[in-house]
Amino acid sequence: MTSAPTRAEQPVSGQPVCAVSLGEAARVWAKIGLLGFGGPAAQVALMHAELVVRRRWIDEARFLHALNYCMLLPGPEAQQLATYIGWLMHRTLGGLVAGLLFVLPGFVAILGLSVAYAMWRELPAVAALFFGLKAAVLAVVIEAVKRIGKRALRNRLMYGLAAAAFVALFAFDVPFPLVIVAAGVTGLVGHRLVPTAFAAPVKVAATADQATVIDRMATADALRHTQPSWRRALVVAVICGLLWAVPVVVLALVFGGGSVFVTEGVFFSKTAVVTFGGAYAVLAYIAQQAVDTYGWLQPGEMVDGLGLAETTPGPLIMVVQFVGFLAAFRQPGMLSPLGAGVLGSLITVWVTFVPCFAWIFIGAPYIEAMRGNRALHAALSAITAAVVGVILNLSLWFALHVVFARVDELDWGPLHLSVPVLASIDVAAAALAALAMVAMFRWHWSLPKTLGICAAIGALVRLVA
Repeated sequence: MTSAPTRAEQPVSGQPVCAVSLGEAARVWAKIGLLGFGGPAAQVALMHAELVVRRRWIDEARFLHALNYCMLLPGPEAQQLATYIGWLMHRTLGGLVAGLLFVLPGFVAILGLSVAYAMWRELPAVAALFFGLKAAVLAVVIEAVKRIGKRALRNRLMYGLAAAAFVALFAFDVPFPLVIVAAGVTGLVGHRLVPTAFAAPVKVAATADQATVIDRMATADALRHTQPSWRRALVVAVICGLLWAVPVVVLALVFGGGSVFVTEGVFFSKTAVVTFGGAYAVLAYIAQQAVDTYGWLQPGEMVDGLGLAETTPGPLIMVVQFVGFLAAFRQPGMLSPLGAGVLGSLITVWVTFVPCFAWIFIGAPYIEAMRGNRALHAALSAITAAVVGVILNLSLWFALHVVFARVDELDWGPLHLSVPVLASIDVAAAALAALAMVAMFRWHWSLPKTLGICAAIGALVRLVA
C-alpha cells in the first residue's frame, strides 16, 4: 500500500508553492541510498519510481534531460543524477545532501567488508564464499555487455567502434583514456562525414496533466539558482579544486610524496576524470593498474572487490574503496595496517567523488544550452559504443582469472596478449559461471538472488571438496 502524498506533493490550484523541505528530501534520499542495489540501471529506475511517479517532484522530461547530461559526464551517472535533482530543489546544500546520502550506505558497507576481507579472508569458509561470488560476477559483467550493446550498437559503424576498442585494449594494451578520447573525436568528426550513422538527440515533451513540485517552484520564481553565471562557475571550480587537491597535498607533507596514500590520491584523481560509460568501463583500467603496475592486489582479489560492490547499495565504482583499503593495509608505513587501510579508503573515495559534485554544480546551469547539440550527442554515442568493447575486454579479463589458475602474458612487439594455460582450468569455477549465466539470461534471476545462490553453491563445493 502506498502512502498518501504529502502536502508538498499535492498540487493545489491558486495556492502559493509549497516546496519539499530539505529534511523531508533528506529522508527520501536516504531511502534511495539504502535501497540502491543492482547497479546504475536499477538505481535510476528506483529514482524514477520515487521522484517522478510516486512523489511528483520532477516530470519525465526534466528527469530524462538531467539523466542525459549525467551520462555525458565521467563518474557514476546515478549518483550525479541524485546530486542534480537535489541541487535543483534545494540549491548546493540539497545537491550535497542527495549525493552524499546516495554514497554513504555503500561506503560504510564496503569499509566493513574490506576490513573483514583483509583480516579473515584466509578462513576456509570466507574463501569458499568468494569462490562462488567470483563466478557470479563474471555473469554480471557479461550481462552488462549485452545490455549496453543492445542500446548502443545500432549500425555497422557502432559495431566497428566497439570492436576497435576491444582490440586496442586486449591486444595492444592501449591506455583506456586514449580509447575514450579517440571514440569521442570519432563521433565529433563522424557526425559531419556520416550523419546518417548518428541519430539526432530525441527530445521528450513534458506532460502537463499534473504540476510537479519543481514546476510550482518555477512558477513561483524559486529556480533562480539554476541560471548560468560564469562568476559562480569560477568560484565553484576553485572551491572544488581546492577540496580535491588539498587533502592529497596534506598527505604528501605528513607521509611523504612517495607514500601509498599520495599515490592513491593521484591515481584515483586521474580515473575520476576518465570514467565515461560507468564503472564497468573503467574497471579493466583500474584492475590492470592496481594489479600489474602498482602490485596492490592479485587478479582474483579485484574480482572479489567487484563482488562486494555488487552486493552493497550505492554506485558500483565504490569498488575503488576496496582497492584503496587493501593497498594501504599492505603498505601501512608508520600507521597500523587497519588505520592505514581506513585512511587509504577515505582518500580514495574523496578524490573519486569530489569531481562528481563539481561536474554538477559547475555544469548543471548550462544543460539547456547543451540539449539537442548534435555534435555532443554524436560524441556520446561513439563513446557508448566503444564502452561496449571496453566492458567486453573487462569480462574476458575476469573470465581468464576466474576460470584459469594461470594466465601468461605474451609480448610480441606492439602486440600484448593474455593467454590462459589450459591445463590450469578450474572446472568447478567454469561450471558455476555457466550456471550464473543461465540463471540471469534464461531464468531471469535478479542480481541479489544470483549472487547469493552462487556464493552458497560455491561455498558448499569448496568446503566439501
